Amino acid sequence: MIPSPAKSGKIRVLVVDDSALMRQFISDILRGDPRIEVAGTARDGRDALAQIQTLKPDLVTMDVEMPNMDGLHALEEIMRTNPLPVIMVSSMTQEGAETTLKALALGCVDFIGKPSGSISLNIKTIGQELIDKVIAASTAKLRTKAGIFPAAVHTLPHAPDFRRMTPPVNMTGRRDIVAIASSTGGPMALSELIPKLPKKFPVPIVITQHMPKEFTGSFARRLNGSSAVEVVEGFDGLTLKPGRVVIAPGGSHLVVRRRNGVAVCGLSDAPPVLSVKPAANVMFLSIADEYGGNVLAVILTGMGRDGTDGAEALKRRGAYVLAESQKTCVVYGMPKSAVDAGIVDEVLPLNEIPDAMVRLVK
Repeated sequence: MIPSPAKSGKIRVLVVDDSALMRQFISDILRGDPRIEVAGTARDGRDALAQIQTLKPDLVTMDVEMPNMDGLHALEEIMRTNPLPVIMVSSMTQEGAETTLKALALGCVDFIGKPSGSISLNIKTIGQELIDKVIAASTAKLRTKAGIFPAAVHTLPHAPDFRRMTPPVNMTGRRDIVAIASSTGGPMALSELIPKLPKKFPVPIVITQHMPKEFTGSFARRLNGSSAVEVVEGFDGLTLKPGRVVIAPGGSHLVVRRRNGVAVCGLSDAPPVLSVKPAANVMFLSIADEYGGNVLAVILTGMGRDGTDGAEALKRRGAYVLAESQKTCVVYGMPKSAVDAGIVDEVLPLNEIPDAMVRLVK
């Protein structure tokens, strides 16, 4: 469920795009939701920085490619001087994917793909996705080089943190695979988590991160370049092995199967589950079928509740379930859903999860 903004007022959004037509389309979409107010518009990065000082918006939607000052440079300046939730509007191309990943590393909360075409008249087809992401981003924490900042105004009540929640069913502690679910804020969280794992991590790791198909390959390559473990985008028949991290390709569900006793990846073109594809629920359920309870499931930051049903199935078979603490989540949605379902064994801040993963798979 998408959290509602605080009763104190609407979410005030600054829309930044060099196209007047795009500014109008995005503004019209946002004005269609009673929780959102368009505080103003800007035509490029320089104009955006000036408008932020004047209008004091709660959130910014930022085009990537603009004259005078592009979206990346404007984002960097915003995060340095006046941290705000920023949603990047990016083209769905290989170049757009690389730029978006840089933006996520700089601290943007989320991104949305701009439909193809020079004028992008089909922007209205992404209307509900844009509204959902704006509402979620209004409650997000900002992860920047300077630290973690709460959202400007629309904050959620902070839940008490606790470590051990339920006694694990599988007391033998055997974990033959790690399965990770993440969404909003996940790229930055994974970029912190995976590079901290040792090269000889003793079991395979599979990850479902909600991303379009144009982005997951680039993301895997970036992670691989900064990690001791091997990080690859999944494909049908890829062998799972210790020290290998497999990221579900956008647009396909990642499933795990055994062929002649060897665990391999499979791809499913089944419909989206809870409006996402890939879905962590699908991945978790396939792992439950193949591994039973000999699994460590990790649920990181993200909007919505993907992963809870699959983790519940794993938990019933004896798996151990870790959830990221609200203290470090960009959006405390997916972990909260699992915690509320009573299936989480341990809640930890992101910086403690790598060591916990090593401890739990020994």
